[in-house]
Amino acid sequence: MINMSYQIPFNRPCFTGKELNYIAEAVQRGHISGDGHFTKQCHALLEQSLGIKKALLTTSCTHALEMSALLLDIQPGDEVICPDFTFVSTINAFVLRGARPVFVDVRPDTLNLDETLLEAAITPRTKAILLVHYGGVGCELDTILPIALRYGIPIVEDNAHGMFARYKGKYLGTFGVMATQSFHETKNFQCGEGGALLVNDDRYLERAEIIREKGTNRSRFFRGQVDKYTWVDVGSSYLPSDLLAAFLCAQLEARDNIQAKRQRIWQYYNTHLADWAAEFAVHLPIVPAHCEQAYHVFYVVMPSLQSRQNLIAYLKGQGILSVFHYLPLHLSQMGQEFGGKPGECPVTERLGDCLLRLPFYNDLTEIDQSRVVEAIRGFDGWA
Repeated sequence: MINMSYQIPFNRPCFTGKELNYIAEAVQRGHISGDGHFTKQCHALLEQSLGIKKALLTTSCTHALEMSALLLDIQPGDEVICPDFTFVSTINAFVLRGARPVFVDVRPDTLNLDETLLEAAITPRTKAILLVHYGGVGCELDTILPIALRYGIPIVEDNAHGMFARYKGKYLGTFGVMATQSFHETKNFQCGEGGALLVNDDRYLERAEIIREKGTNRSRFFRGQVDKYTWVDVGSSYLPSDLLAAFLCAQLEARDNIQAKRQRIWQYYNTHLADWAAEFAVHLPIVPAHCEQAYHVFYVVMPSLQSRQNLIAYLKGQGILSVFHYLPLHLSQMGQEFGGKPGECPVTERLGDCLLRLPFYNDLTEIDQSRVVEAIRGFDGWA
């Protein structure tokens, strides 16, 4: 999404100061493949700070999702419930195992899965419920969790947006049997490409290690629990290089500073666009009082597709890159192959037409941000 011809890009990878030092240290230690010193540091930091049973770095959030599908033993013909407004990786990881996606519309306020529609989507073939905490704002878990428990359906949290956000004081990513994180360069904490699987249920701990290590019990071998390792299950190579983990470790160590910067950016937009939004019937993000958000994204929902497209073009003319976000999965080519039809998820369909994300990255200056706000206020291409 980066185009350096823009004076203010949509996103830019950011440094905390220690990334290059840690990468050099990883090289000096002589172990730059997976599960080296910095990978272990990241695992420990995530486990201790979130209070979880196990964190495993992966090459991407997509791969962490694929691991979760394997761990849940998803089979052809199984159904998996998923919000319609999400990135394709959320459901694709399960479709790869033969699952049929069941798309549920989202709430118009938080843009998360509409919990009032969940129970009607459950059938005897439902094998998992995928939750996406859009923008790092928690889904309505007090309603969703009892439904999942009543039907005995495991929940997987796609928490790509929500690192260190909370729902009623508890960290997102700690509610489901497992959760996935993203450390892509567009995320709050980044290493270019990367992710993590968070395991919250003892039943999946050992097998998660095996799947991640190409289906071998290599981790047990390195802990001295077996005298040699061998192929014991299905799996793949999901370990990131320790060079990436070194970069990520520096980011995670600076999490308080990073989050403080992002909070300032989010609040500046929210404060300085509030009256403009009210005047022109534009919707700004809504964060319920019981949610502590991750300050991952700032978006506006325009009144129409044409006004959204006009604003993108107008900002581009000002040297500012703004972008839309997800398109309705049920209306995609693949979604239609699974029976998706127009009108089934009206909130998502409107968001696909009208949502616009503003520049948002860790070192976005207030001067540049004020330019974005001033440009938006000068927009007159309403349609």
